[in-house]
Amino acid sequence: MRKNIKFHANGVELDGWFYTPENKKAPFPTLIMSHGFGAIKEMALDGYAEIFCKAGFACLVYDHRNTGASAGEPRGELDPWQQISDMRDAITYATMQPEVDAERIGLWGTSYSGGHVLVVAATDRRVKCVVSQVPTVSGFKNTLRSIPTDKFDAFLKDIDEDRINRAKGLPPKMVPISTEGSESYAWSMIAAKGTNYINSVTLRTRDLRMGYEPGTYLPRIAPTPLLMILGTHDTRCPTDDQLAAYSTAHEPKKLHLFKGGHYEPYSVRLEETAGKACEWFTEHLVTDYAR
Repeated sequence: MRKNIKFHANGVELDGWFYTPENKKAPFPTLIMSHGFGAIKEMALDGYAEIFCKAGFACLVYDHRNTGASAGEPRGELDPWQQISDMRDAITYATMQPEVDAERIGLWGTSYSGGHVLVVAATDRRVKCVVSQVPTVSGFKNTLRSIPTDKFDAFLKDIDEDRINRAKGLPPKMVPISTEGSESYAWSMIAAKGTNYINSVTLRTRDLRMGYEPGTYLPRIAPTPLLMILGTHDTRCPTDDQLAAYSTAHEPKKLHLFKGGHYEPYSVRLEETAGKACEWFTEHLVTDYAR
């Protein structure tokens, strides 16, 4: 079963879906799920939630503030620390639902939110299991790799000008999430067809990403069980950076490498990656609790 929900996170109403298993007895182990950089829940998260739900998990899937069907202004502003705070509010909302077993909360995040779940798992012990898929582990390194060296000074100048203009009360400068011809653009135009996805974020979003280092939280996640699901050829959130970050995490942890890049998990690798996540959640939110 899936029902539409609304819940408040620090004064902003977030929009989501709440899945509960059929023919199973509540309360359920429950997964909190959200998407990546500017993406919205209709872009393949329903596929993941349906697989998890069939395995006996309730799922709370939501759009980040300022995106999709969630409220919040300015539209397209992605503040990673605000999204982290909202994720903790989503956990609170979930634990207040009678269908949810508050002692068996799992986090699932992908891409940008794949970084967020690392931070939340390290700082919020209500989380009993975490899966981080193709995550951002270093916003600074991602920024450096995405902007040509000869254009970086101009990028910083644009940020400074935008700060001044916003201080004057002018609207924020908007920039595309992805440009035509890129891997990201090709995926988003297919995944977002028929949705209210907008290929645009504020310039300040890119400034905020540059200062975001979720990978530094990995050593603090233990003893919460961690699974990282990574692509062998991820260039959006580079595989080498992800593997280096994973090596700093302590047990219990597990790594699953799938063949492909950053966007395959939402299509050709969905069943594989969802299956591996399902196994991990089942081991630590079901099997361990039955002993």
